[in-house]
Amino acid sequence: MALNDGDLAAHLADQAGRILLMVRASGMFGGKALGKAGDQTANQFLCHALREQRAEDGLLSEEEKDNPERLALQRVWIVDPVDGTREYGEERADWAVHVGLAVDGVPALGAVALPGLGEVLRSDQPGEVPPAPDRLRMVVSRTRPAREATEIAEKLGAELVPMGSAGAKAMAILRGEADIYLHSGGQYEWDSCAPVAVALGWGLHASRIDGSPLVYNQQDVYMPDLLICRKEHAKRVLAEVAALQ
Repeated sequence: MALNDGDLAAHLADQAGRILLMVRASGMFGGKALGKAGDQTANQFLCHALREQRAEDGLLSEEEKDNPERLALQRVWIVDPVDGTREYGEERADWAVHVGLAVDGVPALGAVALPGLGEVLRSDQPGEVPPAPDRLRMVVSRTRPAREATEIAEKLGAELVPMGSAGAKAMAILRGEADIYLHSGGQYEWDSCAPVAVALGWGLHASRIDGSPLVYNQQDVYMPDLLICRKEHAKRVLAEVAALQ
């Protein structure tokens, strides 16, 4: 199957999501075993497919042993087979599958599947982001909201919207369910590469919380923080973050 990068990313994210739903519906796994089975099964599919379809590119996956050879490559696929394992296991809808492509460290292309909602959002087919309401909404972790996020939300008079995975939070802005995603608790490259690519493709702002660019395919894949929001809100949010430092 000859697919361009955008179609490949979307197809893989969608198919991995379908596989995950089948694993869950099988009734063979429960609790942590379900999350492990889903992660490993979706990861095998994504990694085998990318090595078959894009053999010359690098690959970085949360569930795969890192290969440092990727650091010398221009193009590296960065995937998260299940972003939000807890939510997946609890049969919630706020989990995602990430398939992103970094080119020279830039999140150039991505697809985020929301299998619980039957939707795939992609960077190369942007839609129109619904307008923000008068009172802004900030998505935060439903289990451990970051201090900076809650303090900034208070300064902005924004409503807190608890939600599961990073991908679900980022896509909530595109879907018109939220306006700001500010995260300062630390993540990894696979948590944000595809969501950031999609957000940028849809015309949103995406950066570190000090305003500097997000750079991928690094030796250390830890990423301390992230801001995704509408461009018209970015300046004020970044200024409020700077005032907290």
